[in-house]
Amino acid sequence: MGLFRLLARTTIGLLVVGHGTQKLFGWFGGGGLEGTAGFFEQLGFRPGRRYALAAGAAEAGGGLLFALGAATPLGAAAVSGSMITAIKTVHWEKGVWVSAGGYEYNLVLLAAVLGLTENGPGKWSVDGALGRSHWGTGWALAALSAGAAGSAAVLFAAEHEAEKEAEHPAADREPVTATS
Repeated sequence: MGLFRLLARTTIGLLVVGHGTQKLFGWFGGGGLEGTAGFFEQLGFRPGRRYALAAGAAEAGGGLLFALGAATPLGAAAVSGSMITAIKTVHWEKGVWVSAGGYEYNLVLLAAVLGLTENGPGKWSVDGALGRSHWGTGWALAALSAGAAGSAAVLFAAEHEAEKEAEHPAADREPVTATS
């Protein structure tokens, strides 16, 4: 059982790291910060660069923690938050199936991350090496709750920024100077 937990954990974690580095650095065919920022702005996340940096860091950092089995619930929370936000903002309206741009992939990742968090990262992990052996449904629910709360906070902040921008379009704003 330890070998396949290691395989599942590292596969999922490293693929999520890859998604994060696509956003941050443009690796693996990604858009980098500028391309991702432009995409996020189209989704209503302004300033796009801030959200691209946050999403990339959550995926790269959370995916790495998860792959290593280090602070597993924290890594799972970061991955869960990113997947929940992606489902809500990009995939939900397209339905379940990934072939139509839906949320199937994100949902499978959520289920796998939470299942591995519930059962623990296994003996071949940083958590295992440190003797952290108490896992269970509570840990998985805590990770899911933290991820959902993080996603809700990001979506709330984006909505608040959009409302503020609608009230005060860029043309109406005074330029910021060193003495302002």
